[in-house]
Amino acid sequence: MSNDQELGITESKEHSPGEWYAEVVRKAKLADYAPMGGFIVTRPRGYALWEAIQSYLDGRFKETGVQNAYFPLFIPESYLEREKDVVEGFDPEVAWVTQGGHDELEERLAVRPTSESIIAPFLSQWIRSHRDLPMRVNQWCSVVRWEATETKPFFRTKEFLWQEGHTAHRDHDDAWEETMTRLEQYEDVYEDVLAIPVMRGRKPDHDKFPGAETTTTVEALMPDGKSVQGGTSHHLGQSFAEAFDITFVDEDEEETVAHTTSWGLSWRAIGALIMTHSDDQGLVLPPTVAPEQVVVVPIWQEENREQVLEYSEGIADELDDAGFRVELDDRDERNPGFKFNEWELLGTPLRLEIGPHEVEDDEVTAVHRPDGVNTVEGREGIVEAVEEHLDTVYAKLYATAEENLEENVREAESREEILGTIGRFGGYVRAPWCGEEDCETAIKEEIAAEIVMVPMEGEEPEGECAICGESAEETAYFAKSY
Repeated sequence: MSNDQELGITESKEHSPGEWYAEVVRKAKLADYAPMGGFIVTRPRGYALWEAIQSYLDGRFKETGVQNAYFPLFIPESYLEREKDVVEGFDPEVAWVTQGGHDELEERLAVRPTSESIIAPFLSQWIRSHRDLPMRVNQWCSVVRWEATETKPFFRTKEFLWQEGHTAHRDHDDAWEETMTRLEQYEDVYEDVLAIPVMRGRKPDHDKFPGAETTTTVEALMPDGKSVQGGTSHHLGQSFAEAFDITFVDEDEEETVAHTTSWGLSWRAIGALIMTHSDDQGLVLPPTVAPEQVVVVPIWQEENREQVLEYSEGIADELDDAGFRVELDDRDERNPGFKFNEWELLGTPLRLEIGPHEVEDDEVTAVHRPDGVNTVEGREGIVEAVEEHLDTVYAKLYATAEENLEENVREAESREEILGTIGRFGGYVRAPWCGEEDCETAIKEEIAAEIVMVPMEGEEPEGECAICGESAEETAYFAKSY
C-alpha cells in the first residue's frame, strides 16, 4: 500500500459511516483494537482528547464542591447483590474474578460495572450528621460492561473510561438542584468545549436508571441522523439511601434518610466529537481539545531554506510563548503536500503556510481545517490573528452542528409518520405519547428507534398519542441511537 493510500481516508462518511468512522479512528492515531474482542488501546492522541474533557469537567466539579476519590476496581458479590433491594430483576452482565493466584476466592469479585454498590456503603459510614451534608465525591475510572456486543471505539466497548459522581443531601430539593447542576455542566462541556449543541431532557420512566426517581440526559444528534446519549444525571431519591443505610441525624436529633444522586459522562463524548465534525479527509477537531491547535509548515527550496526556517521558527516560538499548542513541521523527508494532508487527517484546526513569498512580504497564510478557507495575515500581530482564527474555526464547527440539529427535529402525529420520517430522514421525531412503554416498543420493533428523551418541562403534549390514540401524557422524542 502506498503512503498516500495509508494516509488518506478511503471510506465515505455519507455512504458508509461505520467503516469511515473506524478508519478515521485508526488513521488519525486515536486508538487501535486490542487483542481481546470489544476492547481498544487508546493512543496518546486519543487520550489527549479525554484529558481535555477531563480537565474541563474536573475543574467545574471542584468549583461546585466535589472532591475526587477512588474506590476499588473489584466489588464483592455480596455488595453487588444489595442492589437487588433497589432494582427489581437486577442481574448485570459483569466480568467475575473467581481465583487469585493459585487460590479459589471465598467470594466472587465483580469487575465494576458501576460503583453505587461500593460507594454507597462508605457514604453510609462517612455521614453521621446534617453537618456532613451535602457530601459530594467523584471518581475518574474505567468500568466493564460485558453485555456490549456490537462494539465501536469510544461509542461502545466492553471497558470504557468515565467519571461517576455520587452525592448525598438533606432533602429532595437539594438533590434535585445537584442533579441539574451536573446536567448543565455536561451541556456546557458539549457546547463550550466540543462544539456540539445538545438537547436537554429526561428519560421516560421505563428507561431511567434502575432505582432512580428521575434520569436526566443530554442528547446530541450525529450527522448520520442517530442520537448519542451524551451524559446522564440521576436523582435517586431515597431508594439507594434506604438500601445502603445512608442516614444522618438532623437538627432535631432525629435519624433521617438522605437523598442521593449519581451522574456520569464517558468517553462516548469522544465518539460524538469524531462523528460530528470529521469528514472524508479525516479527523476535524475544535481548537479547545486539539493536541496541536496550530501547525506551522515551512515551504522552501534549497536556496531559501535557511531564511524560511528561521522565519517559521520565530512565529512558532512566539505562538508557543503565547500559550498556543503549536507544532513546527520542519521535516526534510516529507514534501509540503504530504504534510498538508497529514495534518488535515490528524484534525489540526489551523495551518500556517510559510514560503519565500511570505518571508519577503512579512506575512503568513492561514488555512482553516474544516473548510480550507485561507487568509493572508501580517507577521506583526500574529498572536491576535491566530486567536481570532481559532475562535472562527470553533464557531464554524458549532454552526454546522447546530444547523444539522435544527433541520432534523420533525413533528409527527401518527405511527406511520414516525416510522416514515425516521426511515427517510433520521433525526429526532417529536410526537405526543401516552406514556406507555408498549407504544415505544411498537416503533422499536419496526425500525429500531426509541424514545431518547422527553422534555423536562414546558412542552405540554396536545391531543392523542401518535401510536395508540389514547390521551397524550408526554411529548416524546423518537430517534435511532448509538
